[in-house]
Amino acid sequence: MEVSNAVIVVTGGGGGIGAALCHRFHAEGARAIIVADIDADAARAVADEVDGLAVEVNVAAEPDNVKMIGMAEERFGRVDLLCLNAGIPAGGSVDAPNEAWERAWAVNVMSHVYGTRAVLPSMLERGSGYLLHTASAAGLLTNLGAAPYSVTKHAVVALAEWLSITYGDKGISVSCLAPQFVDTAMLDDLTTISDGFHEFAVDGSISTEQVADAVIDGLRDERFLILPHPEVADYFVNKATDYERWLGGMRKLQRSLVGDE
Repeated sequence: MEVSNAVIVVTGGGGGIGAALCHRFHAEGARAIIVADIDADAARAVADEVDGLAVEVNVAAEPDNVKMIGMAEERFGRVDLLCLNAGIPAGGSVDAPNEAWERAWAVNVMSHVYGTRAVLPSMLERGSGYLLHTASAAGLLTNLGAAPYSVTKHAVVALAEWLSITYGDKGISVSCLAPQFVDTAMLDDLTTISDGFHEFAVDGSISTEQVADAVIDGLRDERFLILPHPEVADYFVNKATDYERWLGGMRKLQRSLVGDE
């Protein structure tokens, strides 16, 4: 897929990876960019910079997703690429409060269901469309000290797989973006897990612009897995090849960076 002349919706577009995607899509000549974010001011700021349309959206609420897609289709006739990018950090173990689990599930998973549900009928009707799901390397591997985040990001990968299998022969392309550590505000949240883990993450982090570069390349090739950190592919292979050894290695890493839960 080439994003030039495409109508693109980006959730979580007011900052971080979402804002970087909006800027890169603009540079690539997108026809229209809908910047959706729960922070209306942030959405407007990015929209002003990319000649886009800002929409205040709570992605955890299905009616907001319906409104977002409806507005884009009414104004521009179609949505070519829906980037389901909004997400929140969610640390803690299985003992994290139910509210934290439910919030992570609503934002990190159900928003992908709601957005896809809203846009899929029109894409299927014309036989073309692209869904980009932002998951995380945590969805392929895990995130130490963050059970709700790891579980919900695994669910995003599973949903994207299912959509690709189910609709790939009907003109719908699906990609799953799975970066490891990225220099965003979310990186700072890792200090709640441990200072050691935060330092480890910072050392391995890349910029949001590098993520956007990887997305453009991945969309052009229509690759399912878009991995801005290429080493994640090796970790994933190691996990699949020898699960027990991988689990042991992750326990060792947890002991050195996080300590006992």
